Amino acid sequence: MDALSGKHPSVPDVLVLCYHAISPAWSAALSARPEAFRTQVRALARRGYAGATFAQAVLYPPARRTVAFTFDDAFASVAELAAPILAEHGFPATVFAVTDFAAQGRSLEWDGIEHWVGGPHDRELLSLDWEGLRALAGRGWEIGSHTCSHPRLTRLGDERLASELSTSRVTCEQAIGTCISLAYPYGDVDARVVAAARAAGYRAAAALPKRWPAAPLDPLEYPRAGIWQGEGLLRLAVKSSPMARRARSALGR
Repeated sequence: MDALSGKHPSVPDVLVLCYHAISPAWSAALSARPEAFRTQVRALARRGYAGATFAQAVLYPPARRTVAFTFDDAFASVAELAAPILAEHGFPATVFAVTDFAAQGRSLEWDGIEHWVGGPHDRELLSLDWEGLRALAGRGWEIGSHTCSHPRLTRLGDERLASELSTSRVTCEQAIGTCISLAYPYGDVDARVVAAARAAGYRAAAALPKRWPAAPLDPLEYPRAGIWQGEGLLRLAVKSSPMARRARSALGR
């Protein structure tokens, strides 16, 4: 069954994880080590999780226990290092591309990573271009939007907000063929931004909340567990525990 064509009959356990870059040497908090990532992927496969893209997992989970691996920013290392590891277990994933950078495959640069520019890890900032993103899409990956320029959306006026969301979605759609999902840069989202995402035509949008939202979860503000540098299996076990996620949802934190 096409996972976007109908709902699974049982109530699913949906786990959505947020990664950024994968690197054996980069010490940035947003960069995971390849071996740590492989261990995490293997552990979830052994626990019986079936892989899905973000939109599939959020809208129509294909299995009782579903995991979606998501990668913000479209770092080139995702294709180089993460994709082969996921392929070992038949897992797809979702990459959220910043379309201004994907247009040229140039180095990513915005508030929070700009201090790495020009340093010894400058190459880690390279973005996938559309050719590279299309190659991932051809392997069953989903390519979603991460806006045009990676701004903090809650700080934008209505016109700029609408442009960042709609232009990036249309650009991604033209380059890939479809685009129904979004990840909010910095996890920066409020009710106005959610309404703008809906108006721009998105069906699912990924958040990164500090406080876990109460159930039922909104597909346009769907929470993800962020996985960061140095986090091992114990931390993953806590973040992926259905009991812990249900408790956080009930408590709203």
